[in-house]
Amino acid sequence: MEKIFILGASALQVPAIKKAKEKGLYVYTLDYDPEAVGIKDADEFLCISTIDKEAVLEAAKKYQPDYIITSTSDMPVRTVAWVNEQLGKKNDISYENSICATDKAAMRRRMKDCGVPIPEFHVIFDKKGFEEARKALGRRFVCKPADNAASRGVVLVDMDELQIRFDGNEEEISEELIGIYSYTKEYSRSGEVLLEEFMEGPEVSVESFTVNGDTHIITITDKMVTEVPFFVETGHTEPSRLSVGVQEDIRKVAMAAIKAVGIQNGPSHTEIKVTSTGAKLVEIAARLGGDYITSRLVPLSTGVDLIDCCISSTLGDDVKWQNTKSEGSAIRFLYSAEAEGELTPGSVIKAIEGVDEAEKLPGVSEISIYKSAGDRAVSLRNSGDRWGHVIATGKDADEAAANAEKAATKIRFILG
Repeated sequence: MEKIFILGASALQVPAIKKAKEKGLYVYTLDYDPEAVGIKDADEFLCISTIDKEAVLEAAKKYQPDYIITSTSDMPVRTVAWVNEQLGKKNDISYENSICATDKAAMRRRMKDCGVPIPEFHVIFDKKGFEEARKALGRRFVCKPADNAASRGVVLVDMDELQIRFDGNEEEISEELIGIYSYTKEYSRSGEVLLEEFMEGPEVSVESFTVNGDTHIITITDKMVTEVPFFVETGHTEPSRLSVGVQEDIRKVAMAAIKAVGIQNGPSHTEIKVTSTGAKLVEIAARLGGDYITSRLVPLSTGVDLIDCCISSTLGDDVKWQNTKSEGSAIRFLYSAEAEGELTPGSVIKAIEGVDEAEKLPGVSEISIYKSAGDRAVSLRNSGDRWGHVIATGKDADEAAANAEKAATKIRFILG
């Protein structure tokens, strides 16, 4: 029996673990968390951090897996690429290119060199650099860690709003700005912070699969993202409802970014903003899309099982990337907006109501609640602060979105 290492055992990795088992592989899952939910679905668990490439290499030498992959996490992409190179195994992306796919500063530099449309950006390392860069960017800009994901540490800075809030007091404004910089830097493993031009316009992600250097775009996903001050995704809808012309521009940018980052085989998840001057790259990941985009929305709307594509590609089998249907799917995340009662730093969830009612509504495919009565209630600052989700389908994107939103309104988190 062939063996596979799957780096990561979180809920988002579970579909890949199960798919590998379905295909007859002996599955080792690796994670730093000894209580990760995916452990029970694997044959063996190794308590190893997915970003500790030396430890993963030693484990690979000991257990000798035939394949080493990851699914929906950014940083393990580097580990997989490095370990495969050390062992002389086939790689979907080189280690050098994997840095560009997981470090936003390196990504920006590569895209600029390759002529891919991107926002103006500055890579900074200290408070002095922060001050210089923010003055160059003007009244609105985005501050983000160079090497993290899931909206962690990402903040929109609006100088006009700060002027109003602090009544023009430059000392207080400066203290607030340094606080934002420090907050963002806490989430940067490398210590690098990226300041970028704020891009206004709809945001989408492009779900693609590359086979021997030939990239196939599966679908474009419309995203719902909070704006001020944190950028957290609150929903996704497929297929995109943007115009045909705009979608063509999005596809061109996505294809250029995928080529620039050097993906030879495997999935890519490309985030793009549609600005007044055209589509521009937000970032690209050499992995499957998270937030249940890959595991639930794509198969519901297109019929394509991207997880199967990944395992098939790894095994050298035919990759079935062709769309077999055209319907709508949508996810809406539940968070503090659904709270009944005043949300304070000490708030807890007293009760959760309306789930049974929501599950009976038309088109509802799945409802998952991440919280329980007694859990602390937190406001939305990053993806980990969400309280649950609703997934729904429909004959098209509009119907799927309406079904998901109607179900979400039925669920109530009562604060105590």
